[in-house]
Amino acid sequence: MEAHIPVLYDEIITALQPDASGQYVDGTLGAGGHAAGILQASAPAGELLGLDLDPQALEIARQHLAPFGGRAHLVQASYTQMTTQAQALGWSKVDGIVLDLGVSSMQIDTPARGFSFLEDGPLDMRFDPQSERSAADLVNTLEENELADILFRYGEERQSRKVARLITQNRPLTSTHQLAGLFLKTFGHRERIHPATRTFQALRIAVNGELDSIEQVLPLAAALLRRGGRLAVISFHSLEDRLVKEYFRRESRDCICPPRQPICTCRHQASLRELNRKPLEASESETHTNSRARSAKLRVVEKL
Repeated sequence: MEAHIPVLYDEIITALQPDASGQYVDGTLGAGGHAAGILQASAPAGELLGLDLDPQALEIARQHLAPFGGRAHLVQASYTQMTTQAQALGWSKVDGIVLDLGVSSMQIDTPARGFSFLEDGPLDMRFDPQSERSAADLVNTLEENELADILFRYGEERQSRKVARLITQNRPLTSTHQLAGLFLKTFGHRERIHPATRTFQALRIAVNGELDSIEQVLPLAAALLRRGGRLAVISFHSLEDRLVKEYFRRESRDCICPPRQPICTCRHQASLRELNRKPLEASESETHTNSRARSAKLRVVEKL
């Protein structure tokens, strides 16, 4: 099976500069598009550890990466487990890491996964189908104020309290069309985006603990890099990008004391070097062929 060309493919390969004997981690394997490019560029002896929580994605990636044989090591695991999984291969440090955050187009295009309101499906949204809580669980069991907090924090929904009340008054809600239809009926489609977009984003992030995982993985990834190794992160919305930017900025500075403090007392030393202070974005030709690329932002750092 041929996998789709992933977002910012050329930019990722350029950023990581794969070496013929390097060791790499793709923490968000998906269908294996970035991984295939890294393995091709690191021939003949480069190796790659590919991680993904989604068993469906892993099966597709296995088929796509089969030509690379034993150079590709694929594991169903969260990217927050990359240190343990690398050590299991005998790798103490690696030369490059890529993280393509958020939901994949493959997951969105599978109605049974419940990530999209464009087609009807169960309110699921779990990256790992074996994990405990689905979106339906949150929608149908949380208190109104808890639901409102999730919508505001993870969806940046300005009407979070009104939306939470609407949801709780119309429970139970079990399908994507049920939830999206409720929004259309109540709010109409006056904005540029569908009125359910922010709610679906918020539920997905909450179900999968995405922001907590990002905060956890960035220092793990930086520690796993050897000197000169590179970490490339693609984000798709402001919440993700803000976490990545703030971590990269902080770890590329020698002092993180408050600006008005006259003498440095933090003893912090820079461990990373930002290769692009302004995020790289997809070209016009890429966004024309792949609408998902429009919101993609790539930040890259090098280990000092």
